Amino acid sequence: MVGFLSAANTMKLVKKAVPALGIIFLLSGCNGTSGTTDNDIGRASEPAAPLQKVSRYVGTPSHEIPFVYTAKKQFALTFNGMADRETMTKLLDELDRYQIKATFFLPGMRVAEEPDIAKDILKRGHEIENNTLSQPDLNKLDYQGVYKEIKLTNDVIKRETGVQPKYIRTRSGSYPADLPLIAAQLGMKGVVSYNINPKDRDMQSAEELGHYIGRYISRGGIISLNTDINPEVIKTIPYISRYAKDIGYQPVTLDQMVSDGGFRKPVEEIPGYQPVHATSDYQNASYKLIEKVDTDRKEIALTFDDFGSDKTITQILDILEAHNVKATFFLRAKGVESNPNLARAMVEGGHDVANHTYEHTVLTKMTPAAIQEDIVKAHEVIANAIQEQPVMLFRPPTGAIDDERAKAIAAVGYPNIAMYDVTTLDWDASNSADDIVNGVMTQTQKGSIILLHMLDDIHTIEALPRVLENLEAKGYTFVKMQELIDQNP
Repeated sequence: MVGFLSAANTMKLVKKAVPALGIIFLLSGCNGTSGTTDNDIGRASEPAAPLQKVSRYVGTPSHEIPFVYTAKKQFALTFNGMADRETMTKLLDELDRYQIKATFFLPGMRVAEEPDIAKDILKRGHEIENNTLSQPDLNKLDYQGVYKEIKLTNDVIKRETGVQPKYIRTRSGSYPADLPLIAAQLGMKGVVSYNINPKDRDMQSAEELGHYIGRYISRGGIISLNTDINPEVIKTIPYISRYAKDIGYQPVTLDQMVSDGGFRKPVEEIPGYQPVHATSDYQNASYKLIEKVDTDRKEIALTFDDFGSDKTITQILDILEAHNVKATFFLRAKGVESNPNLARAMVEGGHDVANHTYEHTVLTKMTPAAIQEDIVKAHEVIANAIQEQPVMLFRPPTGAIDDERAKAIAAVGYPNIAMYDVTTLDWDASNSADDIVNGVMTQTQKGSIILLHMLDDIHTIEALPRVLENLEAKGYTFVKMQELIDQNP
């Protein structure tokens, strides 16, 4: 069984922790103030120091970190709470066995109770951060109550381990709007939540927990598990290690990932995010449907549509890198919004990214006004993800387009509508890798634009290396679609 802090030990910890700060606040209540009573104070510290008033911070708040913005193949495995010594030792031994460095968000009360466990976490190369004093609901505390909860925890951890916490996370991951201000006031880097939560509170098996993490593991992802709720968490470590190795991802501590990564600028500060806008005056707009490019050179453009999981897209990027091929990715922006790091990884790999709408609705089923709204939203989402202007090509979902809607798209700022002349319907899982390879090879010619997809559970990844090898053997060279257009006006 995993262990919990007993109620009998609570006031012992009050007596131990309060003198460190010279304040009477310690246990958090639910009425917006400190939860200690006069009797508690008397038992904890004689005589009690007066409660110190905390002024509201007016500077820049700390970063809010649900994930880390990075194209590196890194993720952070994080734990909330501190279980009993036996459980924590087993967990740490398992992390050692698979050479995983993790981040532990520890409650200050538990660190005060068993500092040797916290010291062992550090000794093994892991990171310790602030999980509040006793894991209360901070949304029920006022500004001063939250400040004291975080401040006291920082001081307890510092006193017992010598480490000053840089990040704060609540047990649930939710927090009041003032917490980033308070974190900044205390000199902390950020308020951390997570974007991968297997919900081990529901007592799933290790296999279920591991499968969930493997499905959603991502660049810059923050996995949240608990040390003191579900003992199956320990048995989940081998699954995490295996899934990470399958796609070449490295678990690192949270602070290392933040240091290696960065933070996104607001979209309005990104050069080039504004060249698109909706307009009702589109009837005379001119556009060009580009299915292939006339050229005497054996140059072709490889393009991918839609969006997929980290595992699928990373495999595509790795295959392209191995063949030194640059492609153009037409992104469904709703997918980009949930995983901007993947879009950034494409750009850092030397590829182009372009607009494939936000919702991926067939345009002939939409009004021109709705199309323009969708395209503008998609452009901003993609620009925000890659922190630069995407290449100004637009591809309609399913390739369905008519004259009126093409004019509406051009008027938005996308006069070049990117079509294709080579398609194998690879989005249909019933089409095998052989079908995809044969379809590409029989249709491709000079100036062709090849359409493939980056969806999960289809055969494109299996076919892609063969497609590249066979086309290269026939003397074709790959260029990005915009380059193909520019070189052959």
